[in-house]
Amino acid sequence: MTNMNCGCRTSCAALAVVASIIIGIITSFLVYTATVTVTPAFLWVLFGIAVVWLAVLLITTVTTGTRGVRDCVCSGLTVLLTGILGTILTSVILLGITFAATSVIGAIIAGILLLFFTLTVTSTACLIKCVAGCDEE
Repeated sequence: MTNMNCGCRTSCAALAVVASIIIGIITSFLVYTATVTVTPAFLWVLFGIAVVWLAVLLITTVTTGTRGVRDCVCSGLTVLLTGILGTILTSVILLGITFAATSVIGAIIAGILLLFFTLTVTSTACLIKCVAGCDEE
């Protein structure tokens, strides 16, 4: 994770984690102040996207195998799987437990949900960049 882009500059994975943390904090604040509400439909959509993403990742990994795998792919997959599994887990928690609209715990878990989903999206972009070899000099 420290050197996902296989170059000398700041790691793409580190930037993905920082961006995800910022989005998670902003989301927690907005949910707590009731500026944004998290509906069950939104939770189901994020759950479905994460499950499909996991299935596509499995199929892609199985069909690609180890042919031409670069070093940065393994660290990228670790970050991506963390985002996918975190999104699934937190959406299931929010679907299973009812929180008050301005609950602190509900706001924190909603922030964690968006943190993981943002991590999924940004780490996918990092993984694509790594596989394409865009950062090689």
